[in-house]
Amino acid sequence: MQFYSDFPAQRSRQVAVDVLAVTAIAAWVALGAFVYSLVIDLARFGRQMQTAGSDFASTMSDIGDRLDGIPLIGGGISEPFATASGAGASLEAAGRSQQEAVLNLAVGLGWGIAVVPVATILLFWLVPRLRFTRRAATTRRLVGAGVTVDMLALRALTNQKLSVLAAVDADPVSAWRRGDAGVMRALAALELKASGVRLR
Repeated sequence: MQFYSDFPAQRSRQVAVDVLAVTAIAAWVALGAFVYSLVIDLARFGRQMQTAGSDFASTMSDIGDRLDGIPLIGGGISEPFATASGAGASLEAAGRSQQEAVLNLAVGLGWGIAVVPVATILLFWLVPRLRFTRRAATTRRLVGAGVTVDMLALRALTNQKLSVLAAVDADPVSAWRRGDAGVMRALAALELKASGVRLR
């Protein structure tokens, strides 16, 4: 498996792009984690609300229970404290709901900020890198099997851009058909260089 070109200039560009891509991926992941931690910190208000509601409900319930034991007036005087205890329970439930909402928001924002850019980078960086690796492996295998210059020239005619081919010859296909040795060597060299394979 050949990950980098045999040609120094091309290899340097590949290494630079790889470093840039990995750095960008790490930066987006770090940003996503930072946003997650920033948003999840808002859940502390929900925790405080839940604790306050729980404490208030418990206190009101305790007071109501104590007053309920007073003969004659206990049942009537404890009723407002039972109602207040219910309000405390509602506050506790609201605190829990706020925490859940903040958690969902933090996870959504964290993943959204990290995943979309990282997926885009992988699409525009990793896919061409894998394509280069496969092409280099195929070309190296053909060279190892003793492929001829005209076969490499034919691959160049298939793979290279028209502007690159035109720089070799005004009509490279006709030159290939008539077996022009100079043109075929130039085309083969183009294919080898594009594949990152240098003949040993």
